[in-house]
Amino acid sequence: MQEIKVAVVSLGCAKNLVDSETMLGLLNEEGFTLTTDPEKAHVIIINTCGFIDAAKEESIAKILEMAAYKEKNCRLLLAAGCMAQRFADELLDELPEVDGLFGTNDVHGAAAAIRRGLDGEKVSFTQGEFAGRDDAPRLLSTPSHTAYLKIAEGCDNRCTYCAIPAIRGPYQSRDYQAVVSEAQSLAAGGVKELNLIAQDITLYGTDRSGKPQLPKLLGELAAIGGVHWIRLLYAYPERLDQQIIEAVAREEKVCKYLDLPLQHGSDKILRRMGRKTTADKILKLIEKLRREVPGIVLRSSFIAGFPGEEEEEFGEMLAFLKEAQLDRVGFFAYSREEGTPAAAYPNQVPAEVKEERVRRAVALQSSISEKKQQQLVGKTVTAMVDGSSAQDPSILLARSYMQAPEVDGYIRIQNSNKKAQKGDLLPVTITGFDGYDLLT
Repeated sequence: MQEIKVAVVSLGCAKNLVDSETMLGLLNEEGFTLTTDPEKAHVIIINTCGFIDAAKEESIAKILEMAAYKEKNCRLLLAAGCMAQRFADELLDELPEVDGLFGTNDVHGAAAAIRRGLDGEKVSFTQGEFAGRDDAPRLLSTPSHTAYLKIAEGCDNRCTYCAIPAIRGPYQSRDYQAVVSEAQSLAAGGVKELNLIAQDITLYGTDRSGKPQLPKLLGELAAIGGVHWIRLLYAYPERLDQQIIEAVAREEKVCKYLDLPLQHGSDKILRRMGRKTTADKILKLIEKLRREVPGIVLRSSFIAGFPGEEEEEFGEMLAFLKEAQLDRVGFFAYSREEGTPAAAYPNQVPAEVKEERVRRAVALQSSISEKKQQQLVGKTVTAMVDGSSAQDPSILLARSYMQAPEVDGYIRIQNSNKKAQKGDLLPVTITGFDGYDLLT
């Protein structure tokens, strides 16, 4: 067989990254040669994101950028992932550069898509539900000491602004033993930090056994030798029950860190979003978490400019942020997503108002986060080394339990120990901060 070199370009969230890593593992298993250089690739796959407008624009720009390589070695350009799943017909009709596509639930069909595409077929695989191998191999693209561990596919929450259930299908927990086995394999390969991801990790196991299995899973993952940190991302507050809270408090390896997608602080807007909670319930949950899990760090995301959000409701969101005193928050202007209930709501907020509200929310949260950073000065924490700074190799970049990969900044270790390796755990004393980065 003639050697076929394949490059995979991954866009979007960590869940997409895991799909790309699975794709790489399967293609390697099928005998394809993998390359990170698109100039050398015979096949380029772009794993697209289609979550919000900015992500769709980035995906289209990347497709057009990669299409330029068709003038060189590239014989086949395939689109994969969320945007391919959601807008298959439009992509094939409006972007002739795309030779075929497959969706989020067809990652396991990448090899077949390549072979059929090279034979001249314009493939379009977009099945509605995930049906791949639960024991599929992965080739990590993250640093060797840290990895994402996807524990479920799809979503059942049906928030009115979100297209994810339509893209990725209903919630499907991965087989319990398959998750544990993958974690054991990752640890055997040198992974020290497991970052658990799903659209909603709190639901894990309910579709299979009728009851949540996350607390049990955390105990089993914590027993794996070599794993030092287990981090929980995307835990919906509506289902963050006492058992999960106790597991986070009890298990030493579980980082005292939670990513809670809260989205707003106005009851009116929360109802319109389809969220099954209130601002007061969320504030009581935050108080409970801080009481029962000392030192816990809380991260969240909020949407500004949701349809029907007047200055009063936005003011309620700002008041919520002041009271909640969250450690880190990402803000997004509402994106009107085709096919979602919120897209048809009246009283859509003008773009310039949405952006202005994002700026005001960021300014408020920045002042809160700065005070949080100031409180860390003088404290000694355990940090995991991620590597040297590209700008200054004498500086080590590390993270504490308070900092998730890619989103929460680094601890910059000055006059670094040259013997420190990626994944090493070091005690460091914080002497200052620069934005979201901490300094030693």
